[in-house]
Amino acid sequence: MSTVTMEQGRGKEGAGFAVFIQKYSTLIVLAVIIAVFSLLSQRFLTLPNLVNILQQISMLTIVAIGLTFGFAAKEIDLSVGYVVGLAGLVVPLLLIAGVWWPLALAAGLGCGIAVGLVNAVLVVNIGVPSLIATLATGSILFGINFLMSGGRAVYGGLPADYLYLGQGRLLGIPVPAIAMLAVVALAWFVMERTVFGRHLYAVGGNVRAAELSGIDARSHRRFGLGLTAILAALAGLILSARLGSGQPNAGESYLLDGLAAVFIGMTMLRPGTATVLGTFFGALLIGVMNNGLNLLGMDTYVQAIVKGCIIVVAVAVVSRTTTLKLL
Repeated sequence: MSTVTMEQGRGKEGAGFAVFIQKYSTLIVLAVIIAVFSLLSQRFLTLPNLVNILQQISMLTIVAIGLTFGFAAKEIDLSVGYVVGLAGLVVPLLLIAGVWWPLALAAGLGCGIAVGLVNAVLVVNIGVPSLIATLATGSILFGINFLMSGGRAVYGGLPADYLYLGQGRLLGIPVPAIAMLAVVALAWFVMERTVFGRHLYAVGGNVRAAELSGIDARSHRRFGLGLTAILAALAGLILSARLGSGQPNAGESYLLDGLAAVFIGMTMLRPGTATVLGTFFGALLIGVMNNGLNLLGMDTYVQAIVKGCIIVVAVAVVSRTTTLKLL
């Protein structure tokens, strides 16, 4: 074998290794974090704690998967945290009023549908940028949530069937974690194995090219925004069942953490593109980090600093070799 051929072979091997690191950088970081926390805390790598992590990231993952649908269509929804709070208030209020719990759940999801429709009209029909439109709807929902609740938690008289959604276990696995895994599996199938998913990515990649290919870009953008709001509402009703109460500001943290999960997930598998599995592992990384820091007794502000540093490092890894396709 000639020297040139050997050098070409080494070059291909080096390129292949670089691609592998680029695609799975998030998983590598996750593995390192797990190893570090396992050494620092004996309680971390135990079955009860691992199950607890899955339960802790359940609502976050559901919200982040919703954001993934929006990101795929190049739309971003800044109102998701307040949609979580809205659904988490409406359901307890209806239950306390004596409404049958399946109808109350339907009303909670209906809130997500309504918000999704409003956002879709503002963004797609009127032409308001999604950042501005959803920022405005989020502000409106913030006020509605506090008007409905009077700024106080809503609790008492919630049926056991409803509380089971947030506090129950099935075969030892928390119901919220089961709901999360079901959402992840269904969303993955829709995005990776259906025509709708392929068309949604096409619209996000190049709207004009998608339209020239015969894709109804406007409808897909509406569906992206609608699914984002619906999944946020689903997370909200599970969250209120988990807490045993409805709280007007309970969902506010899910916006930033949800965006962080999507951004971290965009550094793996198909770097620069939001994917369902990438988002799931992004949420898992955030959950593992928060759990480990809690076990070590770190304050919440320290967790925020560490979280920000990890996001910057994760995004920087892929930004050196590709351009993140944000909005």
